[in-house]
Amino acid sequence: MAKKQNQEKTTKEQKSASKAKATEKKVVEEKITPRLYDKYRKEIVPNLMKQYSYKSIMQVPKLDKIVLNMGVGDAVQDPKLLEEAVKEMEVITGQKVSVRTSKKAISNFKLREGMKIGAKVTLRRERMYEFLDRLISVALPRVRDFRGISDKSFDGHGNYTLGLKEQFIFPEINVDKVNKVLGMDITFVTNAESDKEAHDLLVAFGVPFRKKEIN
Repeated sequence: MAKKQNQEKTTKEQKSASKAKATEKKVVEEKITPRLYDKYRKEIVPNLMKQYSYKSIMQVPKLDKIVLNMGVGDAVQDPKLLEEAVKEMEVITGQKVSVRTSKKAISNFKLREGMKIGAKVTLRRERMYEFLDRLISVALPRVRDFRGISDKSFDGHGNYTLGLKEQFIFPEINVDKVNKVLGMDITFVTNAESDKEAHDLLVAFGVPFRKKEIN
């Protein structure tokens, strides 16, 4: 009798454990939709369709990816600077960084072909929207005397590049532990057919341009 009760108790415990694991797995799998992606679907798409009289939702421009590039020319003399830059970019983006190498040798700068001189990371989907949200809401307002960004850096194909002078505008970076101030280029790659459409898309996301100069 006692043996049967112990078996029943063990079976119940196993079922409870399995149920708990299933619940935990379900919670992990349920991802929180990034705020800006939700805004894009519910607000930006309908507004742009009305503004440009698109016939299909597929015509509405979208943000494909965000590419961050950080050049570390001094890494030629001090390789540790590049290691620090890679760590900082990984902290900022939450994604593994790709190290960039020189394509050709330049004797005046003591640069040899294949030397590691920069870092790059490409963000897509959830991480892209989360990074954009932090950039707009937290990082850019921390720029000294910030009055908005210029809208003259569109490339004619619907892509926009923003240059930052300091990496510690991102709160993830501890300014007291920064050994060298490094800038970076952030490129917003869209599928817009014109710079004006790309501009209006980024404005809708909340990118703080100083004034509209795109024709």
